[in-house]
Parts: sequence; structure tokens; C-alpha cells
Amino acid sequence: MNEPVIVLDQLSKNFGGVQAVREISLTIAPGTIFGFLGANGAGKTTTIRMLCGLTHPSGGTATIAGHDVWQDRQLVRAKFGYVAQRFSLYPDLTVEENLRFFGGACRVPATQLDERIANLLGLTDLQEKRDTAAGSLSGGMRQLLALGCALVHDPPLLFLDEPTSGLDPVHRQHIWNLLYDLSNGGKTIFVTTHYMDEAERCTEVGFIESGRLLAKAPPRTLKATFRTKLLEIDVDPVMPALVRLRNLPEILGVSLRSGALRIYAPDPERLLATWQTNWPFPDLKLLGERWVEPDMEDVFTAYSQGYDAVLKSSN
Repeated sequence: MNEPVIVLDQLSKNFGGVQAVREISLTIAPGTIFGFLGANGAGKTTTIRMLCGLTHPSGGTATIAGHDVWQDRQLVRAKFGYVAQRFSLYPDLTVEENLRFFGGACRVPATQLDERIANLLGLTDLQEKRDTAAGSLSGGMRQLLALGCALVHDPPLLFLDEPTSGLDPVHRQHIWNLLYDLSNGGKTIFVTTHYMDEAERCTEVGFIESGRLLAKAPPRTLKATFRTKLLEIDVDPVMPALVRLRNLPEILGVSLRSGALRIYAPDPERLLATWQTNWPFPDLKLLGERWVEPDMEDVFTAYSQGYDAVLKSSN
């Protein structure tokens, strides 16, 4: 069995009296697309910055390929590429000049650099933009260039901090297609995001909330932690129904999905049976109901909101 590429053991980070990351422990195997999901401010970027040797941990340890990410950071940096949350390339340099600059900074042999740049221009579909200043590119193309620069030294590990944030659907899909190809080629990918639909694209997912790791498993396994299917109902008018249903003591939470209401409740079968005989809101029309399978947004909602009653026991 292959050794883990990344190992975190009680990794923590404090900023004054604020605990940004709280004793996170996990391992990531080679070839994994690991999605690190959480809301803004949950601790995703702080964690990735510690792994990249940019921030000193306050406690615990983290290793990449067996090397401590802080003590051996100069050695470790050659083993990964990093795409930051904000565009961090040189806007006045062209696409090719940025690739060439980062290739030199990463000590790519001169005899290999031209071929490497040509391959990356093809991979990122930036051949026609090779002489364009990076600052003139669209947001999606900037991210593709940043990805190319992170790959110029052909690292086995890639860190991406919310790489698709603010991008249009076409460029989001383009970037994910590249990540699939890179993973298929053997690279390990650690990607942070707050898009729940992107969790479905990962081979393994970790949920972080207020600096704590809530769960880590493949998406299918996480969705299987629900004890039952979810109840979804059609009600008219829908928004008043959402507000009033949320206040019922037997309901943990309600979310709006494509015009329907998805109900989080400890005993949805009993709840539905009660409603079918005695709907509690005569001024609201119950038009239909169905059972639905949980998706990753349901899973994250349950874990982050503490809806333990709808989840299987971890014991």
C-alpha cells in the first residue's frame, strides 16, 4: 500500500486569541483529488498556507512525502505547485514570460523548459495568448495561467485555494477537466472550495467548520451517513411555508431546492404521516411530497448545523 502524501496530526493555528485551525488530523493518499470544503473563514486557506510552508503552525505537525512542512519547507516546496486564492502572477509579463520566469525560479533545466512551456500552453489552451500580458487576461484565463505556472516544474502534488471562485461555468468546467487529467496522470490534488457541487467531483472530501474537521470520506460514503432519505415537499406559497416550517419543534431545518422545500427531521416518516392527516397550516397548500437522496449540500448542512439526529452514529 502506498504511503500517504500528506499527513496532518493535530495541526493547529492561532492568531492571538482566535483559533483558526483546531487540531486537524487526516491523511491523503497518492492520486487523490481531495476537496477541502467549508464556508469563508472556516480555516481552509490557513490550513493550506501551513501545508505550503507559508504560515508557522501553532501546534501539531504536518508532513508532505514524509518531510515536515515547516522544518523542511525548502525541500518540500519542490514537491508541490500552489495556486493562490488571489491572482499572484506578474500582470506586466506575457503568458509565456510568466511561465518562463516560474520555470527558472523552480530550477527547471534550460534544456527542458521550452518543451515544458509548449506542453503547458497546450494543456491550458493558452497558445493564442502566449504573447498577451497576464493582466489583460479574463479571470478564467488568469486561473489557467496560474495553474500552468504551478505545474511548470512537474510537481507530484498540487494545492489550489478556491481556484474556481468567481469564474463562469465554462472556465470552472475547463479547470476541473484539467484536474481530472492531472489526477489520472498520477498527481495528488488538494483543492479548497465553498461550492458544494464541486465536492461531487472529488474522490475524497473533508468538511471544515470554525477550524474543526467535521468529517472526511469519499462523497458516496458521506451521503450514506444519512439515516433515511430526505423528505421534499411542494407548498404554495413557498417562502412563507419555509419560514413557518423552520419554527416547528419536530423540524431541525428547511432548505429551498428548485422551488421545493427539503426537510431535515429526526423522524420524517412520522412527520409526513401526521401532515397527510392534519396539515398544520390551512392558509398554505401542500401540493405534493417525495423522498429524495441527500446530496453533498445536505451532508454539509447536517454536519455543520449539528443535525446529529439525521446522521448515523459514528460509534
